[in-house]
Amino acid sequence: MRVLARVGVGPLCSAARAVIPCFWRGKYFSSGREPAENQVTPMLRHLVYKIKATGPITVAEYMKEVLTNPAKLLGIWFISEWMATGKNAAFQLVELGPGRGTLSGDILRVFSQLGSVLKNCDISIHLVEKTPQGWREVFIDIDPQASDKLRFVLAPCVTPAEVFIQSDETRDHVEVCPEAGVIIQELSQRIALTGGAALIADYGHDGTKTDTFRGFYGHKLHDVLIAPGTADLTADVDFSYLRRMAEGKVASLGPIKQQTFLKNMGIDVRLKVLADKSDEPSRQQLLQGYDMLMNPKKMGERFHFFALLPHQRLHGGSHPMNACQSKPSPSPVAGFGELAWR
Repeated sequence: MRVLARVGVGPLCSAARAVIPCFWRGKYFSSGREPAENQVTPMLRHLVYKIKATGPITVAEYMKEVLTNPAKLLGIWFISEWMATGKNAAFQLVELGPGRGTLSGDILRVFSQLGSVLKNCDISIHLVEKTPQGWREVFIDIDPQASDKLRFVLAPCVTPAEVFIQSDETRDHVEVCPEAGVIIQELSQRIALTGGAALIADYGHDGTKTDTFRGFYGHKLHDVLIAPGTADLTADVDFSYLRRMAEGKVASLGPIKQQTFLKNMGIDVRLKVLADKSDEPSRQQLLQGYDMLMNPKKMGERFHFFALLPHQRLHGGSHPMNACQSKPSPSPVAGFGELAWR
């Protein structure tokens, strides 16, 4: 989805290709031990050639290249056909004229990562930093000290991503996601016109965090610019931005922590019912799963829930009434208020 085109912005100014080198002050992480660190991956070679040909790229473009590279899409195509033909256990991947087998290797890596490919919506972000000259977008360029490494730089002039920064923004670094805004606007319009609801669950914050863009390799934090294509890239959702993009067309609830949402949904009662019917090994598995979901140091306070609902859902009157009926009282929205068990 080419979101920037939909909001009527044009190409970057010509000076943007001559970006100003700088040290990015964000908190980026590296596990420091991954064997992939010193790899010059096919994706890195591709990015170096691309940057040499067209100039520095935005973080959003970098994420799209890494997360939706053609090899990944081909891998998804093969899996789709495999599922459509009955998930036969005897599966053969044959590449004619493979050369060194690079493409097949990339596709096989996709197979191993397919779980995250199918469950994640690959929405990319733009990083914008406050400077003495105003807001400037962060780009990715080739490190002049090492031609096989990448670095962060600042654009020397205004770029389209900066129009998404609020005039009263107090943070020094902001991650903006125009694609998410378009999705929320479309959802809001549909819900306002035809009813329904949307429940969004993800790592996130309510407009308070900065520098959440990070990579994971082998379940450990990984430098986002090292060995691109080998690590998963992610960033937290800014729920305040989603609320703003709803533009008042619908009501919003949250974000609230997963721990609170699941407790309101009755997870403790559900756990007791299941545990009472389980043997000891199964009971221990249930308790471990409960701890992962509810522990504040795990997912309990990191995952958040956010809902979009028609305005009348919160104020009653969603159905026509006759003269003998009184206006119904709105019922609480599950998860966002404690359920009354009867």
